[in-house]
Amino acid sequence: MAKKKDDKTNVMRILDKASIHYTPHFYPHEDGKIDGVAVAEKLGQPLPQVFKTLVTQGADHNYYVFILPVASELDLKAAARSADVKSVEMIHVKDINKVTGYIRGGCSPIGMKKQFPTVFDESSLQFETIFVSGGKIGTQVQLSIHDLLKLTGGTTAALTLH
Repeated sequence: MAKKKDDKTNVMRILDKASIHYTPHFYPHEDGKIDGVAVAEKLGQPLPQVFKTLVTQGADHNYYVFILPVASELDLKAAARSADVKSVEMIHVKDINKVTGYIRGGCSPIGMKKQFPTVFDESSLQFETIFVSGGKIGTQVQLSIHDLLKLTGGTTAALTLH
Protein backbone atom coordinates (compact mmCIF):
# COMPACT_ATOMS: atom_id res chain seq x y z
CA MET A 1 0.00 0.00 0.00
CA ALA A 2 1.48 3.35 -1.01
CA LYS A 3 1.83 5.92 1.72
CA LYS A 4 0.13 9.26 1.35
CA LYS A 5 1.85 12.49 2.24
CA ASP A 6 -0.76 13.13 4.92
CA ASP A 7 0.17 9.94 6.80
CA LYS A 8 1.59 11.80 9.79
CA THR A 9 3.32 9.85 12.52
CA ASN A 10 3.61 11.06 16.10
CA VAL A 11 7.24 11.98 15.30
CA MET A 12 6.04 14.26 12.49
CA ARG A 13 3.41 15.85 14.71
CA ILE A 14 6.07 16.57 17.37
CA LEU A 15 8.35 18.13 14.73
CA ASP A 16 5.45 20.20 13.34
CA LYS A 17 4.55 21.44 16.84
CA ALA A 18 8.19 22.42 17.46
CA SER A 19 8.30 24.20 14.05
CA ILE A 20 11.23 22.02 12.96
CA HIS A 21 11.68 21.56 9.23
CA TYR A 22 11.90 17.93 8.10
CA THR A 23 11.33 15.84 5.01
CA PRO A 24 9.33 12.62 5.41
CA HIS A 25 10.44 9.57 3.44
CA PHE A 26 8.41 6.41 2.99
CA TYR A 27 9.74 3.02 1.94
CA PRO A 28 8.12 -0.33 1.19
CA HIS A 29 8.50 -2.86 3.99
CA GLU A 30 6.20 -5.70 3.01
CA ASP A 31 9.29 -7.80 2.22
CA GLY A 32 10.18 -7.74 5.94
CA LYS A 33 13.55 -6.10 5.26
CA ILE A 34 13.50 -3.35 7.87
CA ASP A 35 17.10 -3.38 9.08
CA GLY A 36 18.88 -0.04 8.74
CA VAL A 37 21.06 -1.03 5.79
CA ALA A 38 18.02 -2.26 3.82
CA VAL A 39 16.16 0.95 4.68
CA ALA A 40 19.05 3.15 3.47
CA GLU A 41 19.20 1.16 0.23
CA LYS A 42 15.43 1.42 -0.30
CA LEU A 43 15.66 5.18 0.20
CA GLY A 44 18.70 5.43 -2.08
CA GLN A 45 20.65 7.23 0.64
CA PRO A 46 24.31 6.83 1.69
CA LEU A 47 24.71 4.44 4.66
CA PRO A 48 26.68 6.95 6.80
CA GLN A 49 23.78 9.45 6.62
CA VAL A 50 21.03 7.06 7.77
CA PHE A 51 20.96 6.48 11.53
CA LYS A 52 19.51 3.80 13.79
CA THR A 53 18.26 4.28 17.33
CA LEU A 54 19.49 1.85 19.98
CA VAL A 55 18.21 1.71 23.54
CA THR A 56 20.38 0.49 26.40
CA GLN A 57 20.17 0.15 30.14
CA GLY A 58 23.02 1.34 32.30
CA ALA A 59 24.55 -0.26 35.37
CA ASP A 60 22.61 2.46 37.23
CA HIS A 61 19.34 0.90 35.86
CA ASN A 62 18.54 4.03 33.83
CA TYR A 63 17.90 3.91 30.09
CA TYR A 64 20.17 5.57 27.53
CA VAL A 65 19.55 6.13 23.82
CA PHE A 66 22.30 6.02 21.20
CA ILE A 67 21.93 7.02 17.55
CA LEU A 68 24.55 5.81 15.08
CA PRO A 69 24.96 5.09 11.37
CA VAL A 70 22.97 2.00 10.31
CA ALA A 71 26.02 0.02 9.17
CA SER A 72 27.97 0.69 12.38
CA GLU A 73 28.13 -1.27 15.61
CA LEU A 74 27.75 0.38 19.02
CA ASP A 75 30.89 0.37 21.15
CA LEU A 76 29.33 -0.34 24.56
CA LYS A 77 32.35 0.98 26.47
CA ALA A 78 32.37 4.25 24.52
CA ALA A 79 28.59 4.50 24.97
CA ALA A 80 28.92 4.04 28.74
CA ARG A 81 31.67 6.69 28.89
CA SER A 82 29.50 9.14 26.93
CA ALA A 83 26.62 8.55 29.35
CA ASP A 84 28.93 8.74 32.37
CA VAL A 85 27.93 5.32 33.69
CA LYS A 86 30.01 2.24 34.53
CA SER A 87 28.47 0.12 31.75
CA VAL A 88 25.49 -0.17 29.39
CA GLU A 89 23.89 -3.13 27.70
CA MET A 90 21.30 -3.39 24.96
CA ILE A 91 17.73 -3.89 26.19
CA HIS A 92 15.88 -6.98 24.98
CA VAL A 93 13.78 -6.56 21.83
CA LYS A 94 10.70 -7.60 23.82
CA ASP A 95 11.22 -4.58 26.11
CA ILE A 96 11.51 -1.92 23.38
CA ASN A 97 7.80 -1.11 23.28
CA LYS A 98 7.42 -1.07 27.07
CA VAL A 99 10.38 1.32 27.49
CA THR A 100 10.00 3.57 24.42
CA GLY A 101 6.46 3.18 23.08
CA TYR A 102 7.95 2.10 19.74
CA ILE A 103 8.49 -1.27 18.10
CA ARG A 104 11.70 -2.72 16.65
CA GLY A 105 12.28 -1.13 13.26
CA GLY A 106 10.27 1.96 14.16
CA CYS A 107 12.16 3.29 17.18
CA SER A 108 12.89 7.02 16.88
CA PRO A 109 14.88 9.32 19.17
CA ILE A 110 11.90 11.68 18.91
CA GLY A 111 8.75 11.11 20.96
CA MET A 112 9.63 8.20 23.24
CA LYS A 113 7.40 7.69 26.27
CA LYS A 114 10.07 9.50 28.29
CA GLN A 115 13.02 11.62 27.13
CA PHE A 116 16.03 9.52 28.04
CA PRO A 117 19.63 10.78 27.89
CA THR A 118 20.39 10.70 24.16
CA VAL A 119 23.78 10.59 22.43
CA PHE A 120 24.32 10.85 18.67
CA ASP A 121 27.45 9.49 17.05
CA GLU A 122 29.78 12.41 16.30
CA SER A 123 29.78 11.42 12.61
CA SER A 124 26.29 12.94 12.42
CA LEU A 125 27.87 16.40 12.60
CA GLN A 126 29.43 16.03 9.14
CA PHE A 127 26.00 16.11 7.46
CA GLU A 128 23.63 19.00 6.97
CA THR A 129 20.76 16.56 7.54
CA ILE A 130 20.49 12.97 8.72
CA PHE A 131 17.76 10.34 8.49
CA VAL A 132 16.16 8.78 11.59
CA SER A 133 13.07 6.65 12.03
CA GLY A 134 9.78 8.44 11.65
CA GLY A 135 8.41 6.36 14.52
CA LYS A 136 6.79 3.70 12.37
CA ILE A 137 8.12 0.96 10.13
CA GLY A 138 8.14 2.30 6.56
CA THR A 139 8.83 5.88 7.60
CA GLN A 140 11.99 7.96 8.00
CA VAL A 141 12.40 11.68 8.60
CA GLN A 142 15.31 13.74 7.30
CA LEU A 143 16.27 16.76 9.37
CA SER A 144 19.10 18.85 10.71
CA ILE A 145 21.28 17.19 13.34
CA HIS A 146 21.32 20.51 15.21
CA ASP A 147 17.51 20.52 15.39
CA LEU A 148 17.61 16.90 16.60
CA LEU A 149 20.17 17.71 19.30
CA LYS A 150 18.08 20.66 20.48
CA LEU A 151 14.79 18.73 20.45
CA THR A 152 16.16 15.66 22.29
CA GLY A 153 18.58 17.51 24.57
CA GLY A 154 21.14 15.23 22.97
CA THR A 155 24.91 15.31 22.90
CA THR A 156 27.48 13.80 20.52
CA ALA A 157 30.35 11.39 21.11
CA ALA A 158 32.37 8.72 19.30
CA LEU A 159 30.10 5.68 19.68
CA THR A 160 31.08 3.15 17.03
CA LEU A 161 33.52 0.26 16.96
CA HIS A 162 36.38 1.01 14.60
